[in-house]
Amino acid sequence: MKVNIGTIDRILRLVLGLVLIVLAANGTIGWWGWLGLVAVATALFRFCPLYMLLGVNTCPLKSRN
Repeated sequence: MKVNIGTIDRILRLVLGLVLIVLAANGTIGWWGWLGLVAVATALFRFCPLYMLLGVNTCPLKSRN
Protein backbone atom coordinates (compact mmCIF):
# COMPACT_ATOMS: atom_id res chain seq x y z
CA MET A 1 0.00 0.00 0.00
CA LYS A 2 1.44 3.32 -1.05
CA VAL A 3 0.63 6.42 0.97
CA ASN A 4 -1.94 8.51 -0.90
CA ILE A 5 -3.36 10.78 1.80
CA GLY A 6 -1.67 14.09 2.64
CA THR A 7 -1.47 15.81 6.01
CA ILE A 8 -4.44 18.16 5.63
CA ASP A 9 -6.61 15.40 4.18
CA ARG A 10 -5.53 13.12 7.04
CA ILE A 11 -6.44 15.67 9.73
CA LEU A 12 -9.83 16.38 8.16
CA ARG A 13 -10.66 12.68 7.92
CA LEU A 14 -9.63 12.09 11.53
CA VAL A 15 -11.65 15.01 12.92
CA LEU A 16 -14.74 14.31 10.82
CA GLY A 17 -14.58 10.59 11.61
CA LEU A 18 -14.30 11.17 15.35
CA VAL A 19 -17.18 13.68 15.29
CA LEU A 20 -19.39 11.18 13.44
CA ILE A 21 -18.50 8.40 15.88
CA VAL A 22 -19.27 10.56 18.92
CA LEU A 23 -22.59 11.71 17.44
CA ALA A 24 -23.56 8.11 16.62
CA ALA A 25 -22.60 6.92 20.10
CA ASN A 26 -24.76 9.65 21.67
CA GLY A 27 -27.70 8.75 19.47
CA THR A 28 -27.76 12.20 17.85
CA ILE A 29 -27.48 10.73 14.37
CA GLY A 30 -28.36 7.32 13.02
CA TRP A 31 -26.32 4.21 12.34
CA TRP A 32 -24.54 5.88 9.41
CA GLY A 33 -22.46 7.86 11.89
CA TRP A 34 -20.47 4.70 12.53
CA LEU A 35 -19.10 5.09 9.00
CA GLY A 36 -16.76 7.54 10.71
CA LEU A 37 -14.72 4.45 11.56
CA VAL A 38 -13.78 4.20 7.88
CA ALA A 39 -12.58 7.80 7.86
CA VAL A 40 -10.51 7.24 11.01
CA ALA A 41 -9.00 4.03 9.62
CA THR A 42 -7.99 5.66 6.34
CA ALA A 43 -6.47 8.56 8.27
CA LEU A 44 -4.44 6.22 10.47
CA PHE A 45 -3.18 4.07 7.58
CA ARG A 46 -2.73 7.10 5.27
CA PHE A 47 -4.21 5.01 2.46
CA CYS A 48 -7.59 5.34 0.75
CA PRO A 49 -8.63 2.54 -1.63
CA LEU A 50 -11.11 4.84 -3.38
CA TYR A 51 -8.34 7.37 -4.06
CA MET A 52 -6.29 4.54 -5.58
CA LEU A 53 -9.16 3.54 -7.90
CA LEU A 54 -9.74 7.15 -8.96
CA GLY A 55 -6.03 7.96 -9.31
CA VAL A 56 -6.16 10.70 -6.67
CA ASN A 57 -3.16 11.42 -4.47
CA THR A 58 -3.10 14.26 -1.92
CA CYS A 59 0.27 13.30 -0.50
CA PRO A 60 3.17 15.68 -1.24
CA LEU A 61 5.70 14.34 -3.73
CA LYS A 62 8.68 14.28 -1.35
CA SER A 63 7.01 12.01 1.22
CA ARG A 64 5.54 9.39 -1.15
CA ASN A 65 6.84 5.87 -0.72
